[in-house]
Amino acid sequence: MKQYSCTEHPFQICGLVHQLLPGKFWRLPEAMLEQVSDGVAARAVHPTGGRIRFRTDSTTVTIRTLLRTNVVDWAIPLSGSAGADVYVGRGNAVRYAGIAVPKDYVSKTGSLTFTKDKVMEDIIIHLPRNEELEDVLIELEEDARVEAATPYGLERPMVFYGSSITEGGCASRAANAYTALLSKWLDADYTNLGFSGSAKGEPELAAYIAGLEMSVFIYDYDHNAPDPEHLKKTHEPFFRTIRQAQPELPVLFLTKPDFDQDPATAVLRRSTIRRTYENAQASGDLNVYFIDGETYFGRKDREACTVDGCHPNDLGFMRMAETIYPVLRNILTQRNREWRA
Repeated sequence: MKQYSCTEHPFQICGLVHQLLPGKFWRLPEAMLEQVSDGVAARAVHPTGGRIRFRTDSTTVTIRTLLRTNVVDWAIPLSGSAGADVYVGRGNAVRYAGIAVPKDYVSKTGSLTFTKDKVMEDIIIHLPRNEELEDVLIELEEDARVEAATPYGLERPMVFYGSSITEGGCASRAANAYTALLSKWLDADYTNLGFSGSAKGEPELAAYIAGLEMSVFIYDYDHNAPDPEHLKKTHEPFFRTIRQAQPELPVLFLTKPDFDQDPATAVLRRSTIRRTYENAQASGDLNVYFIDGETYFGRKDREACTVDGCHPNDLGFMRMAETIYPVLRNILTQRNREWRA
């Protein structure tokens, strides 16, 4: 077997800040860590939403993850906090190969070996949500071909900004987060800028996001705003920063899914977000869209959709993705006539 580091050519790393590699599998540039809150800085050094992609005809493939941290999260199983999901194929035709995950919270190494046919196929590794990452090693047969992955159908990434829910809490596996599901169904690259407990509409992050190349911006920090007044003060200014920099960019406004815990306050929050959306429309902005988070979980067995009344489990994330998908697909189809998913 021949061993490669995931940072070698032709392995592709998506969703992370490439100039920091190798060694720093981060979601924000180093200079940004000094500008944002401690909470955002702490979460930004985790590879949430990051993916490693390549193609190979090796019949045996081993994935080894080397973590810097491995910490208990009471609401997320080890598979969801420290596991790397591995899939074979592309788009909706992918099949699940398994998960590279430490055996316990003492270990910082995960491993998965699987077999496949001796044909060139795409491999995608979804990196862990909660833990800092040192490296991912890939072992292939000595005579195996390895090349760059098939390009995404939509290569300009979707960019998500929001809370721990955006970040993927509390899916049982990284690829079960609503962001990852949408990426798979749409065959689209994405960047996850969810920051657990810390996404509060900071102007520094608005300015950073405004400078990113993206196909659509999904705006979803409702849950992290400390109170309705904070949301009211920050939501529209954040959007205006994005819009000033990118006048034609589609922006999808979302409200929080944990509506049932405090419906009266949730209504106030939703009205603020809807006001930003309606103000944009009134000004002639035709590139804004809105989804009410109360609709995500449907009417039946809503309580079965979360771990703690707040954070979605796998069922909750599936229902979120199923609600968002047709809206997002319509947005992207309108903007990218040659694209089909």
